[in-house]
Amino acid sequence: MTCPAKGRREMPSVPLSEIAERRSAPGRGLPLTPSSLFGTGAGASSFGGAVRALASFLATTDAPHSSSTVILSGAGISVASGLADYRGAKGTYVQNKQYRPIYFPEFVRSHNARRRYWARSFLGWPTLERARPNPAHRAVAQLGEMGVVKAVITQNVDSLHPRAHPDLSTTELHGFLRALVCLSCGTDLPRAVFQRSLACLNPLWAAFLDEVTSSGALETEDPEDRQAKGMRTNPDGDVDLPDAPYWTFRYPACPTCLATPPVSNTGSRLQVEVDADGAWLESSTAGVLKPAVIMFGENVSEPVKLAAESAIDNADRILVVGTSLATYSAWRLVRRAQGRGMRIGIVNLGGVRGEEDIFPKNGTTPDPGVRIEMATDQLLPAVVEEMKSRSLS
Repeated sequence: MTCPAKGRREMPSVPLSEIAERRSAPGRGLPLTPSSLFGTGAGASSFGGAVRALASFLATTDAPHSSSTVILSGAGISVASGLADYRGAKGTYVQNKQYRPIYFPEFVRSHNARRRYWARSFLGWPTLERARPNPAHRAVAQLGEMGVVKAVITQNVDSLHPRAHPDLSTTELHGFLRALVCLSCGTDLPRAVFQRSLACLNPLWAAFLDEVTSSGALETEDPEDRQAKGMRTNPDGDVDLPDAPYWTFRYPACPTCLATPPVSNTGSRLQVEVDADGAWLESSTAGVLKPAVIMFGENVSEPVKLAAESAIDNADRILVVGTSLATYSAWRLVRRAQGRGMRIGIVNLGGVRGEEDIFPKNGTTPDPGVRIEMATDQLLPAVVEEMKSRSLS
């Protein structure tokens, strides 16, 4: 792709390479129910016991027909792929108490908020694009092939689930970062194409990205190592560069709206204006591109909501993997499963919202399900092997 001739742009008062060296102290995580481990079998607190307990949970059925499991996953399952999570031991809310994700109304109304969002996303996209499914994703694929798992609902926007098991029904509850959508005309645009446009419009930022990539600052999977190199890596492809000149960042307009400006609800023609290089101008009234994700403050679409509910209703049990269920859209699905009397299993490092209700310690629940606190990339592959060995015995 050939970049257009560069027009006039604001220049940062401090070189980006110097800004990257500035650091701030790590913060604390959000409070959640203290985690604990429950198991359907004795010895579940050991790795072998946990493997056997989860294998039994997935295999048990009281129905005359073959039972099925729906998996509800979160950011924790992608940590082994080199991506950040929110509330794990090294999650964003633990490392950076000042972190605040952008909210949908803010993105829609504020040009400067979009500049900040796209600058940080521009720096974070290469890590997300480079990420590959890890052993936990591949184990889910195998469980699907074995007929144990019939559907996956994921809160993750990294596309690793559909990449790992394209033939297994997957509902991406919060959308995905592999594409963008225009807020005016609804046109989709691949993120890779958009990333190239951002690089063309922001040569200084592109040069800085090349520099930090060469330094290895984005290669390490440890957020503490990244922060030591001046980069705060957050979930969903967001990289925070303290004191960065985000106001200098530019982003393109929707190409469809630029070619044919849309008409408003009142019948008037909206405006899409760009600078000499093709960057969206604040005088525009249309043509804003948004990542195809559900942002904070934005509602899950009705078709996606219905698909997730259907996946719950058509399963006999639910296995929650790598999520604290802090978001209502995910938590309500577990409550739905609980209301239907489904067996519930949870594998997560750290506390889980409402687990004291799912697994009451007074022993009043007839089927306690399974609660395991272990890394998914180690546990799930071992569970697959355990279930295979049982089928041969």
